[in-house]
Amino acid sequence: MRRLVSETRVHPSELVLPLFVREGATEPTAIGSMPGVMHHTLDSLKRAATDAADAGVGGVMLFGVPLVRDATGSQASAPEGILNVATEALVAEVGDALVVQTDLCLDEFTDHGHCGVLDERGAVDNDATLERYVDMALSQANAGSAILGLSGMMDGQVDAVRAALDEEGFIDTAILAYSAKYASAFYGPFREAVDSQLQGDRRTYQLDPGNRREGMRESTLDMSEGADIVMVKPAGSYLDVLADVAAMSDIPVWAYQVSGEYAMIEAAAANGWIDRRRAIEESLVSIRRAGADAVLTYWATEAAGWLK
Repeated sequence: MRRLVSETRVHPSELVLPLFVREGATEPTAIGSMPGVMHHTLDSLKRAATDAADAGVGGVMLFGVPLVRDATGSQASAPEGILNVATEALVAEVGDALVVQTDLCLDEFTDHGHCGVLDERGAVDNDATLERYVDMALSQANAGSAILGLSGMMDGQVDAVRAALDEEGFIDTAILAYSAKYASAFYGPFREAVDSQLQGDRRTYQLDPGNRREGMRESTLDMSEGADIVMVKPAGSYLDVLADVAAMSDIPVWAYQVSGEYAMIEAAAANGWIDRRRAIEESLVSIRRAGADAVLTYWATEAAGWLK
């Protein structure tokens, strides 16, 4: 009876697995602050993506960790850059079984760790950054990415990328806009995952955690610029924003269960303080209940196995 009347369920196809590939890696290595998550080689990346596809996961979101960084993140748009090479490899390996998606941001590729190009004062130059995003978008689309995850929170990024994609004939390449992305402490472990070189913080372009209406406004702007999907990030501590956006959106709304959310549950479970599986399942159900059509989560493959 309880199962019969359940209002919210999670299906494997509604889960997206973030993956990290490290340039020059000869074997996969563990990320200390995210137990069970790895820095992958190209070979282990393909195996992880195959496992996800076999479990019925809907997609993978790919992040690249380069060997060389510079002020403009030139490796982000280089055809031989690790993210673009890995994208081609995954599309060939699993592109018919799940949706290969790519993170479109400069933070992994810059020597200062910011999501954009800096001006002479050390501040992020929004318009100069848009030019780099366009270069990245075309490179990722050429590599075969089906969905570009615009995560940098630059004003006008969706409009600039959509126009460039359409002009170059990539009319079927979709845009996932990280629209309500908050300046959160819950990103902490992710810094290790991408070997971030961040100096300072990102409060000038990510949202204030206290601003609920601003998340709605940013989502509305991205929709008007041509986004195909909008994202709320983090998920667990912004369920109110997620519910707001989902209630008014006529396009899919996704949420990212970020590294800090993952690490807290794993740490509590490792200490025997909570039931790990029940906590993971409850966290995913709560995100779906708030209105997310899909969830980016590091538990995607494991949770999909439970749900099948």
